[in-house]
Amino acid sequence: MNARDAASDLQAPVPSAREWWRGAVIYQVYPRSYADTNGDGVGDLPGITAHLDHIASLGVDAIWLSPFFTSPMKDFGYDVADYVGVDPIFGTIEDFDRLIARAHALGLKIIIDQVYAHTSDEHAWFQESRRDRTNPKADWYVWADAKPEGSPPSNWQSVFGGPAWTWDARRGQYYMHNFLNSQPQLNTSKPEVQDALLDAARFWLDRGVDGFRCDALNFSMHDPALTDNPPVHTPGKRTRPFDFQQHIHNQSQPEILDFLTRLRALIDSYDGDRFMVAEVVGDRSDEEMKAYTEGSDRLQSAYGFLYLYADRLTPDLVRQGPAQWPGAPGEGWPSWAFSNHDAPRAMSRWAEGRDPKAFAEMALLLLICLRGNVFVYQGEELGLPQAEVPFERLVDPEAIANWPETLGRDGARTPMPWTADAPFAGFSTVEPWLPVDPRHTALAVEVQEADPASTLHLARRLIALRRAHPALRLGSMTVLETGNDLLLFRRETDDDVILCAFNLGHTPVAWSIPAGWRVLDGVNRGDLQALLSPMAGVILTRG
Repeated sequence: MNARDAASDLQAPVPSAREWWRGAVIYQVYPRSYADTNGDGVGDLPGITAHLDHIASLGVDAIWLSPFFTSPMKDFGYDVADYVGVDPIFGTIEDFDRLIARAHALGLKIIIDQVYAHTSDEHAWFQESRRDRTNPKADWYVWADAKPEGSPPSNWQSVFGGPAWTWDARRGQYYMHNFLNSQPQLNTSKPEVQDALLDAARFWLDRGVDGFRCDALNFSMHDPALTDNPPVHTPGKRTRPFDFQQHIHNQSQPEILDFLTRLRALIDSYDGDRFMVAEVVGDRSDEEMKAYTEGSDRLQSAYGFLYLYADRLTPDLVRQGPAQWPGAPGEGWPSWAFSNHDAPRAMSRWAEGRDPKAFAEMALLLLICLRGNVFVYQGEELGLPQAEVPFERLVDPEAIANWPETLGRDGARTPMPWTADAPFAGFSTVEPWLPVDPRHTALAVEVQEADPASTLHLARRLIALRRAHPALRLGSMTVLETGNDLLLFRRETDDDVILCAFNLGHTPVAWSIPAGWRVLDGVNRGDLQALLSPMAGVILTRG
């Protein structure tokens, strides 16, 4: 039996009930694009349930479900109109209960999004708040008077372009929004608002969810003095007004920590080991992720955009991750993603014209070897490239506003390909909300199931390898070399040591297996006698 066969036969240990999330592999599902069962061109909860066997077959620990809440869908669910409602486009609350029950029966945890920074302008809270300045929810959102000449209260800019303030004639005031003007900013520092958000979290915990991914968490509170943000002085291309400012006052306030303590106390009051991870983006994301996860009374984990927004995959880029999280006492636990619904797929950002399958498999191996939790975005197990979406089919407001300067988010959100010879790759029986890229059809699940050498089969083998080796799941990470495209690092616990070697470049690099080590698994590895091939990655153990 060769090393590859031996790795595929490893039996994965069952994670303990406590801290199941530490070192977990979490599979992200974007519900709109996973599977459509009612023929409206949009994915739904029954579609996810119907394909849970596929997810379970990967060997992942949990699923992160992007929003399925009631919403006008101007930001595709991240503009929540009812925190405890299922939008009819996705199904019913009973459909969600069936999804939870089936996932748990398969040994899968379920974490869902929570959006604490803003709601939709169609939320009942905002409808009441905007009515006048004296109603019970008048200060549940961020309202402010105009400056004497009528301009907005501060110079803050929104992520999606233009001022972070919109005039509302009913109140005769501006309301704040860090994103779309249809996403008014919650006044989350107000205890009554926190109480309402915690009540919504309790609703889902009572239904059996295993935790939350907290969206745009560092945007959830602002400076009440509405101090202007200072400009950015460093050179660089800027595609949005938002990029011209240092975001000191419209986000990232220290009071967020008090709210996180309340949130942690809530989930800790439930049986089992519930898990929370924060999305943190911005120039100070490193320090904020640390603060949000420090100690035992805040969140367990956080992730930023170190890899998600990177244009190139280099050894130095990979080195920065473990440097941020060295494992100091009291430090939280990191999470990492190479692709998700907010970032163009990694393969299209990083392949640089190289063989797409080979590069996708190397990137997947690298992700699985990182210290922390890893998020695998739907289709990443298939090696999907960023889909090409023509301008007339774009629906993402950010993609439309910035076209053609960025790849946009629509290309990462196109339908999951299930069957090559079925209409729309088996996603739906009608034209989907976003088009299916023909390149994805050839990479459909059905096609890859029949090919033992497929990326899908590799993904299963690598995830099993991670589960089987404590060093990969829980061990420390020490970067040994990051020169000349060679990336070499060690993962280890007291009883398990793994050596990981990658060539992230376009040409072979000098390297051979050190004495006393043997290969557990790898991709594009060649003979390993003196050279490591381009896009090669190998995992070694002693012996």
